[in-house]
Amino acid sequence: MKLGFVSSILPDYSLEELLSFAAEAGFSCVEAQCWPKGKAERRYAGVTHVDVVGFDAAAASRTQAFIEKTGVGFSGLGYYPNVLSADADEVELGVGHLIRVIDAAALLGVSVVNSFVGRDPKQTVDAQWPRFLEVWRPIVAHAESRGVRIAIENCPMFFTADEWPGGKNLATSPAIWRRMFADIPSKCFGLNYDPSHLVFQRIDHLKPLREFRDRLFHVHAKDVRVDRDKLDDCGVLAYPNKWHTPKLPGLGEIRWGEFLGVLAEVGYDGPVAVEVEDRAFEATVESRRRALAISRRHLLQFMQG
Repeated sequence: MKLGFVSSILPDYSLEELLSFAAEAGFSCVEAQCWPKGKAERRYAGVTHVDVVGFDAAAASRTQAFIEKTGVGFSGLGYYPNVLSADADEVELGVGHLIRVIDAAALLGVSVVNSFVGRDPKQTVDAQWPRFLEVWRPIVAHAESRGVRIAIENCPMFFTADEWPGGKNLATSPAIWRRMFADIPSKCFGLNYDPSHLVFQRIDHLKPLREFRDRLFHVHAKDVRVDRDKLDDCGVLAYPNKWHTPKLPGLGEIRWGEFLGVLAEVGYDGPVAVEVEDRAFEATVESRRRALAISRRHLLQFMQG
């Protein structure tokens, strides 16, 4: 396994600055964010470390030069839109840009593009399913034709009132992943596995690693803390942000030695990318860099390096 981080936490760094920092900090890779340039609509979105608009062989060559200079590669390219939104313009923009990210990955020789499935939060899973297949079958087919794998993160995207009641990402649980891969069986369609999103749903975060071992394309390392007093007060049907908090690896409920041990047992040897969403470490660039250093130090206890 190679240890890296998700580039969203350093949004103001240029790509060269990002890779140089990663090398100095001892990381092997980064998940480079590829959002369209412009204002972000939510936290951790809108970050552009690889601009895929107009991305061509010359741009790929320049990017590869940064990689060769620093020795830090890409664990994947990241873009997380809602391509099942009820807003047709949002869907068109999201699908079009996701295709560009896939094409850029192919030019760069990057094997994984990380994303969300998306969802209209006001529809049930069953009601949304035909639209999911209509949108995602051609995206996956395009990725397969370019030799790129799509890794879907299992974040529910249900934290606050604007995501009520169903969240903005269908791919939240083993039952849904099983259905996804039955209906879109391509070996280029898999998971960007984040254990924290299972923990806060009260799902065993280790058991699915065995069943979906062949679909583990990328892993996010993020921890979570559940406030039992608040949960007892408001219940699981309250907005999750009322009772759970994302934390750095080692500062929450996940036993990372156990988690990484099971990953190794099932044969996973891909990237593990630290995803910093811990607000206690977001005040300054220095504190964000420190968050990455703390996370790396904790995880390396259980990895080769």
